[in-house]
Order: sequence, then C-alpha cells, then structure tokens
Amino acid sequence: MMSSASFLNHRLKGALFGLGAALLFGLTTPLIKIVLPNSELLTVAGLLYVGAGIGLALLEIFFAPSVNENSVSYQRETPLQKGDLSLLLGTIVAGGILGPILMLYGLQRLSAVVGSLLLNLEAPLTVLLAVAIFREHLGKREVGAAVLIFAATGIFSYSPGEVHADWLGVMSMGGACLCWAVDNNLTQHLSHRNPLAVGKIKGLSAGGFTLMLSWVLGYEFPSITITITILALGFVGYGVSVVLDIYALRILGAAREAAFFATAPFIGALAAVPILGERWAFEDYVAAAIMAVGVVLLMREHHSHMHYHVGVEHDHVHTHTDPHHQHHHEEEVTEPHAHLHRHVPLRHEHAHASDLHHRHEH
Repeated sequence: MMSSASFLNHRLKGALFGLGAALLFGLTTPLIKIVLPNSELLTVAGLLYVGAGIGLALLEIFFAPSVNENSVSYQRETPLQKGDLSLLLGTIVAGGILGPILMLYGLQRLSAVVGSLLLNLEAPLTVLLAVAIFREHLGKREVGAAVLIFAATGIFSYSPGEVHADWLGVMSMGGACLCWAVDNNLTQHLSHRNPLAVGKIKGLSAGGFTLMLSWVLGYEFPSITITITILALGFVGYGVSVVLDIYALRILGAAREAAFFATAPFIGALAAVPILGERWAFEDYVAAAIMAVGVVLLMREHHSHMHYHVGVEHDHVHTHTDPHHQHHHEEEVTEPHAHLHRHVPLRHEHAHASDLHHRHEH
C-alpha cells in the first residue's frame, strides 16, 4: 500500500510539473513583448506552436523509446495507438482550431480589458468539466484553494482601460475558453501516452492550422530572424511547457493541474519587472499573496478513503513499487517501463488524486 509520505512525494512531483509548465509559459509572454512589439497575434501564435512541434519532434528522436537487453518490448513511454485517434482529433479540433477562431472573433468585438478577463475562464471551465463530466474529484479545501488562485489570476489580468463588449464577443471568448477546457480534459486522457508525441502532434497541428488561417486573412509574416526567435520561444514556452503539463495531468488530473497552471499570469507579471522594467501596483501584491495561499493549500491537501478498482487491461508507464502494479515478469526489467498489463480487482485505502487509476464515485 502506498504510504502517505510516498503519495505526498508523488503529488509534489505533479505540482512541480504543473508549476514548471506555468513558469515556462509565463516567462514566454514578456519575452515575446520584447522581440515582437508589432507582429500579428495570430501569426505569432502559429509560429509558437510550430516551434513547439518541431522542437518536441527532435526531442522525441533523441529520447526514442528503448528496448531492454533481452529484446523484450518494454519501453520508457507508451506510444500513441489507434484507439487514441478520437481523443487526439478532439484536442486538435477543440484546442487548435475552434479555440483560436472563437478567440480571434471575440477579441475583435471586445475591449482589451474585457478580453483579458474573459480568457481567465479557461481554468474554472477545465475544473468544471473535469468534475462534472470526467469523474474527477476535488475536496472542499481543494475547491477553495482553486477559487483563490483563479481570483488572484483575475486581479493580475485586470488593468484599467476602456470597457467595451457585446454579447457575441462575450459568447465567442467564452466558447474559446470552453474549447480549451475540453482540450485540457481530453489531453489528460492521453497523458498516459508518450508526452513528447502528444505535444508534437498538438503543436504541429495547431500551429499549421493557425498559420494557414493567418495567411488566408492576409496577415504579414515576420522576418527570418524574428521567425527563428519565435520558433525557439515556442519550443521552450509552448513545447517543453506542454510536456511538463502533460506529466502534471497524468499525476494530478485536469482539475488540480488547471489550478497550478493558472499561476502562469503571476509568473509572467513577476518576470515583467526585470525584463520589461514594469512595476507592480498594490493590487498585484495582494493577488500574489492570495495566489500563494491557494497554491500552498492545494499542495497540502490530503485525500484518502477506501475505494475499489475494477479489473482492467491497459498500457502505460509504471513501476512495481506502486500498489496498483504488482504483476510478475519472467525476465529482469528496468523501471519505470511501459507495456500491456492487467490489473486484478482491488479494494484498499490510501491517499490519491484523480489520476488514471482513481476515477471512482464519491
């Protein structure tokens, strides 16, 4: 049985993956503002995604799945399979096609203030879908912690200015955030596959579509030097960040991951001080304090009760120190590894989050 200490270490790893993803993504924003003050938003977004896809494709080649010395097909990560096609298409259509189109239409009908605030809907919508549809569970303290983080994010995103909106613009921005929330939850169900492969396909697909849309709309493309810079930023801020985010989704589930990733605006605001010479206002310090409290509460939450696992056969990366993976191998294998294996029905009690093996009723 997994001890409380082991679970907390595992959960801490998931939290660090989520915060690491938010860190890289958040740092990208002020850097983009430096090198791309006059570039088209849609074109930049497409190049960032393409840079992520190309970079992850190269990493996937470098970290190709290995076979052990006995030539048995145990791999570091489980590759994408035919059964994943519908989930993968769902993430591409929702997150890479519909989301950007709805956002672009909405931004044209909204002021910058309203648009920035509405973009914060992605995180709470991700949590709502995760809990209401995808059977994830959040305790009361976790819900409270997530609310604190989302509220702080809203404070960071707000800046005084002209407030202008119409209902079509609001619906479009809300629809874009809903699409990205669907994308997040579908990606969580792909998180037991190779994160490099998932991130690569999402990046190239979303980036390719976005660049095509930018070309159709007649937007200008930047110079070669700036294009290379954007691709490099995309690899780190959108590529490596996505891989870390997928690991967080694997360990924590979409609801908890969304709360940790929502810290990205705070990281971007913090980085803007030395990078752009910006200064924080009083409300920014208040938001930072609120967000810190929310993150600490979320990391300290402990969820444990008696629960039942049905028998299932599936393929994903695991170790045999995990109580859910106590199967036998005829040959000596290294861990962690991935292969098709079967779980026998199991009833036990231990601390857990809404990962692949813990989608039960409460």
